[in-house]
Amino acid sequence: MSSGLKIQLSTFSRNLIAYGLSEVTAKASRLLVVVAIARSMNAAEIGIAAAALAGGDILKSFTETGVNQRIMSAPNDRLEATAATASRIFWIWTLGLFGVQNAIAAFIYQTGGSVPLAAMLSLLSLEYLFMPAGLVQAALAMRAGKLRQTAMISAGQISGANIVTAILAIFWPGPLALVLPRIIAAPFWLVAMRRLHPWQRDRQAGFAPLKPFLKFGCNVLGIELLKAVRLHADKLIIGAVAGAEVLGQYFMAFNAGLSIATSFSAAFSVVLFPHLATASDRNAVLQQAVVTSLLIMGPIILLQAVLAPVYVPVLFGAQWEHLGGVVSILCLAAIPAILWSSAAGWLRAHDQSGQELKITFATTALLAASTFILADDGLIALSMGYLAASVLTQVGGSLPVLAKALPSRRIQVA
Repeated sequence: MSSGLKIQLSTFSRNLIAYGLSEVTAKASRLLVVVAIARSMNAAEIGIAAAALAGGDILKSFTETGVNQRIMSAPNDRLEATAATASRIFWIWTLGLFGVQNAIAAFIYQTGGSVPLAAMLSLLSLEYLFMPAGLVQAALAMRAGKLRQTAMISAGQISGANIVTAILAIFWPGPLALVLPRIIAAPFWLVAMRRLHPWQRDRQAGFAPLKPFLKFGCNVLGIELLKAVRLHADKLIIGAVAGAEVLGQYFMAFNAGLSIATSFSAAFSVVLFPHLATASDRNAVLQQAVVTSLLIMGPIILLQAVLAPVYVPVLFGAQWEHLGGVVSILCLAAIPAILWSSAAGWLRAHDQSGQELKITFATTALLAASTFILADDGLIALSMGYLAASVLTQVGGSLPVLAKALPSRRIQVA
């Protein structure tokens, strides 16, 4: 292996650890919110809150359009034009989402729906106003290798908002406690990103064609929407079929187990794409990245699964002790997610997001079907179904891609 590739992979490992710690910090701070809710709300109340949060997260998935990845993978001679087109798309799209969310809030209010819900949706839409002025800078920073800095900014934003939310949930419980911290944190993210990698449009460079953005973005948007549905549809199904109390227990187990464990695969996905997009030998980078990530993440995920019966009652209280086994099973679903993240990153780097969309759809459909069938059979059955569906679709979808991408060669770990 060349020294250049070794250096690149060493950088990948450092960035992976940085983003992994960032994701874990964010999820750990989210856990503080869950702990605060667990100490002050019963399972049925938590279930109602979980349904609302799931719906909001699905709506927010529409911000993931793949435009930032077009910036990261653009050739140097077309970078400025690509960034200019991306900036225009970011502004139009996010302002459009701001309008759509407020229209939904107005519809809920006008039709006699929940006034607090309408107000919360409208207030949450303010977050979209802070996004477009910093998204190009964030993508350019990642392209320039500043992944550890962007990880720190993201972790600071999310963790700060979650800590404030947890405090408000204890001392000033109510809907605004879940909304205000997110709005307060948004301008801090914007200022930090613009200072990290300043950028202004080069008017002489013009604009890149829109068609490649649309072709790539439609697939990526579908993928990200399906990811959000995959992560949250099970909660909506459980709430509809089994009731709010079962949903509340499942929500607690999900956040104590899979939510934290999958933060590693999320970090892996974020870090891998910029390396693949700029690598001269993408197959070699992918091979090393898969092995390195499994060696780093695998033991941690397994340790979390083993310790779940111990930390669940400590964090949430003795009344939640029965969720320990459920948390252990859900943790294990993060391992197939790592394999699929690697395969999906390779597909995107080779402009094959359509294939990623198909496999993501299959995963989402099977997980939803499994949840619907097993919703009345208890939490252990639900978690086993989730794990089985994840292994079948994510490992099954990853192996053909990895077999094609990775030639037979001696595996080396940088």
